[in-house]
Amino acid sequence: MSIFPLAPLIVLLLGLLSTALLGFGFYFVIGWFLGSITVVALLVLGIVMLVFSLLGRFVILWLLASPAENEPTPSRSREVKQIHRPDGTDIHVEFFGNQDAPPIIFTHGWSCNSTHWYYIKQALENEFRLILWDVPGTGKSGQVPDNDYSMKNLATDLEAVLDLAGDKPAIIFGHSMGGMILLTFCGLFPQHLGTRVAGIGLVNTTFTNPVHTAPFTNILRGLQKPLLEPILYLMIGLSPIIWVQTWLSYFNGTAHISGRFSSFAGRPTRGQLDYVINRSARVSPSVLGRQMLGMMHYDATEVLNQIQIPTLIISANKDGATVVEASHYMHKQIKNSELVVLAPSGHMSMMEQHQEFVEAVANFVRRVI
Repeated sequence: MSIFPLAPLIVLLLGLLSTALLGFGFYFVIGWFLGSITVVALLVLGIVMLVFSLLGRFVILWLLASPAENEPTPSRSREVKQIHRPDGTDIHVEFFGNQDAPPIIFTHGWSCNSTHWYYIKQALENEFRLILWDVPGTGKSGQVPDNDYSMKNLATDLEAVLDLAGDKPAIIFGHSMGGMILLTFCGLFPQHLGTRVAGIGLVNTTFTNPVHTAPFTNILRGLQKPLLEPILYLMIGLSPIIWVQTWLSYFNGTAHISGRFSSFAGRPTRGQLDYVINRSARVSPSVLGRQMLGMMHYDATEVLNQIQIPTLIISANKDGATVVEASHYMHKQIKNSELVVLAPSGHMSMMEQHQEFVEAVANFVRRVI
């Protein structure tokens, strides 16, 4: 989900609401059978609350979205490789397309995994060599043993993935947190730009602490230390409890309501909305909390004007995580860059506007190659 950096607060509130919904449902039903509750309306209300706690998402999805023929699925490749990192992390990497084709590496965002590039795989695997990896702590990659989810540490993981591209220069795309990892990579390994890396793509991302480029940034800056960061540590410390509450929010559909208005701008398909919420619920809250703390200590402002290779910046006109002005700033600082603003689109533009997104990516890669 998006609406960074308020997402953890929303997760906690939805979790408490979902717990109360389930708890009061049990209370009314059990109270009726024990005789402590005699009002029939309360029994009916309790049954409705229990049913909604388990099946509410179907009603919410029916109200918020429509089905489509081509819905995202968690499809995986049979061609995979596990990278064992020096810190003990195991990174899952998948390959699509001919190994002799030009390589493109895709790095996903926060609370996502590599299967979010569903439409990219469909459209481009016959033309390019696609290399997709699960950032540590997500998908099929293992968690980081020493809990270092800083952008610098994840950028060194990206360099290890780059080794799998072989002798051909690769083009690297990063969405949201993936873009922050990519910009950190550019700062740490400038020697690869123009040699091993032919071009980069920055998708719905920012160049600094996302609190500084989110909507209502003046308010969020004041809340970061006294509220937002303590909530992240709470997510880490109470991870098992919050994880259960997150799944309750998924089943009752309240997470879908939040996701619909935080990650999308138009009317996402039923499958897209459910997919984004489902994949997000699968990530450990402790990992999400540590990754977000890592993003709050990230700043690649000085890296921008050092990037000389072709750069594609894809933004969304209604991104709930990063204002479009951040993309305009990156476009101004990176001299050899082009900017594409998708509309109407939210943070999950690779799904919501997937046809336009695929076209922009494909045209850019063809020009660079």
